[in-house]
Amino acid sequence: MRKPEITIGICLLVLMLPLRVLAELTIEITQGVDNPTRIGISPITQDGKSLPEDVSKIISADLERSGLFQPIPKRDMLSFPSTVKEVYYRDWRILGAEYLVVGKTSRQGGIYQITFSLLEVHSSRLVFTKMVKGSNTQLRDLAHYISDEVYLAVTGIPGAFSTRVAYITAIPSRGKMKFRLMVSDVDGARERLMLESKEPIMSPAWSPDAKHLAYVSFETGRPAIFRQNLVTAKREQLTNFRGLNGAPAWSPDGRKLALVLSKDGNPEIYTFDFQSRRFTRRTKHFAIDTEPNWTPDGKSLVFTSDRGGSPQIYKLVMATGQVERLTFKGSYNARPRLAADGRTLVMVHRNNGRFHIASQDLVTGDLRVLTQTYLDESPTVAPNGAMLLYATKKGNKGVLAAVSLDAGVKFFLPARFGDVREPAWSPK
Repeated sequence: MRKPEITIGICLLVLMLPLRVLAELTIEITQGVDNPTRIGISPITQDGKSLPEDVSKIISADLERSGLFQPIPKRDMLSFPSTVKEVYYRDWRILGAEYLVVGKTSRQGGIYQITFSLLEVHSSRLVFTKMVKGSNTQLRDLAHYISDEVYLAVTGIPGAFSTRVAYITAIPSRGKMKFRLMVSDVDGARERLMLESKEPIMSPAWSPDAKHLAYVSFETGRPAIFRQNLVTAKREQLTNFRGLNGAPAWSPDGRKLALVLSKDGNPEIYTFDFQSRRFTRRTKHFAIDTEPNWTPDGKSLVFTSDRGGSPQIYKLVMATGQVERLTFKGSYNARPRLAADGRTLVMVHRNNGRFHIASQDLVTGDLRVLTQTYLDESPTVAPNGAMLLYATKKGNKGVLAAVSLDAGVKFFLPARFGDVREPAWSPK
């Protein structure tokens, strides 16, 4: 195996290496909806033999984690059909199942083919039959794909089980902290180390094609923004200015980054064009302007500023330079993130002296506090707009947590060792 490239205080590892590390995430579901949909996931095997990955178990875990489904335990099942013709609907009605997933696997060479069906039990109706193919190492991807298809068919909302999450872990090591940039499936599986450093790493941000990350590293002795390829681990340093270099955010077309620089004395919002390599200053104000994020159409930026006397969220239309204040409820609103609909704004909101995650409808102005945990920060919204991840405290430990946009579903993703912080949900 090729030795990883080593520099002072930095260790790079390619995403594809089958690496297990101490910061493996776990999942603790704490709240779901009151009446989840009961669903059976019949064991998906190859001629009755187990697959290298338990596809049915992964699907069940995906759907249960959404909080909207209650999978029927395998031990309670009365039969194990693999095709529609083998289904006895009476067996599943007895168990109270509303839906049933069956699947059959075949293999040709190194490629697995899973033909799977979703059935509505009460009406004995076939909802769909589909097929998906992949290699031995892609079985978990196939399972997440099936989960996405089932979720979409039942809820009408695209699933986000095939997405990934980037995050930072901080682990004590010989009296000092070791910082790691990690990428995993959204359920915490297949965790991969992308960067390790003795110096802080911050603000990971996904490119729209999910092939690169931008982030802030202090490895040079001051904050600098880097871009890294997730397959080859090739890195490029994008900024080297004095002062603040932070908060990178990709434009929807992937051609630009929004970022914060203080090279002219005051923290201001800039954009960086990858093709021209030019920085363009977007805000000019004596206040602190920071934490930019793009609107889905790529025409505007939302950002945090204290130009009104306290941190609030503003919108900048880049074609005209017009700035509009978006938040008025509460004395502190920061770290803005927009859902894919462009209408739902998610932010860190101070409520009764505590920092929680809140959402605001930009049309009606309605604000909803979504969390009741401790020191909540760094929200990131799923591409389907149904859930968000954020960093919080559980005891004295930094963990990730998830909450649905209606606050009905909640779960934690703590690391087995150390703190985990600054999540970034991949676009796909």
